[in-house]
Amino acid sequence: MTTMTYREAMREAIRQAMRADDRVFLMGEDVGRYGGCFGVSLGLLEEFGPDRIRDTPLSESAFVGAGIGAALGGLRPIVEIMTVNFSLLALDQILNNAATLRHMSGGQFGVPLVIRMTTGGGRQLAAQHSHSLEVWYAHIPGLRVVAPATVADARGMLATALADPDPVIVFEHGGLYNVSGEVPDPSPADLDRAAVRRPGRDVTLIGYGGTVPTALAAADLLAADGVDAEVIDLRTLRPLDDATLVASVSRTHHAVVVDEGWRTGSLAGEISARITEQAFYELDAPVGRVCSAEVPMPYAAQLEQAALPQPAAVRAAARQLVGVDG
Repeated sequence: MTTMTYREAMREAIRQAMRADDRVFLMGEDVGRYGGCFGVSLGLLEEFGPDRIRDTPLSESAFVGAGIGAALGGLRPIVEIMTVNFSLLALDQILNNAATLRHMSGGQFGVPLVIRMTTGGGRQLAAQHSHSLEVWYAHIPGLRVVAPATVADARGMLATALADPDPVIVFEHGGLYNVSGEVPDPSPADLDRAAVRRPGRDVTLIGYGGTVPTALAAADLLAADGVDAEVIDLRTLRPLDDATLVASVSRTHHAVVVDEGWRTGSLAGEISARITEQAFYELDAPVGRVCSAEVPMPYAAQLEQAALPQPAAVRAAARQLVGVDG
């Protein structure tokens, strides 16, 4: 086991991929000279040179388009977009080109492209840089969408993503970059299965990315109440692992989904619908949802924390479902 931060794990994953395959390169704004907006690629320019660590102009549409072209040409590009809000400037490239070319070419062309971007709130970056838009991308056929919540997954998911013949979107929660954890011997992560991060028998707490630590903290609070919570880390948001969700709810008979997205049109709503469709008779109460407040993310620290899902709110939702407060 090696201990490293989430940021270091992402860097080592990129380094290992580039050492193993000359077709792999990294491109994005400031990824070279400045090591990326969040320091993930720090030092890689010195090791691999400017042909493989490529600083780009400030045009997401242009460099994501270039990444799509490079993938079509046989390379394995990793494109970094600073924060998810900037990805909207490349949405036409992602939705209408990367996600559709295999279908529109009758299977003749794939786009083996990995797009990494930072997501989530909690860092006082205000309304334009604190979005959680994972559900927007999970809505699109032709994409695989993943959200590593642990240091081990940050280390292991990239290799699997690069091996995919189709585009993969990797959402890295900005609040996780400084988190440390143990990483086993490097091996590709299984992106087809959700992970049970904590087993339990009374209620299932479902999260992804930055909400997994929130769910785990809520499970600790619930344990003090005598409620044994199971915590599921979705890991992959498209396609969702329905089987793990249904199996967990069939054991606990209660579920709460924790989602930094807004409640209306949320991934939490999609998960709730799937559980209801596939495990309705296993539920002893409706599926609960704890989401961000439906406002632009505040800048003030106390207001931002009030707008985001907190362990106490998850605890309260779970207590209500299992009847501790009733």
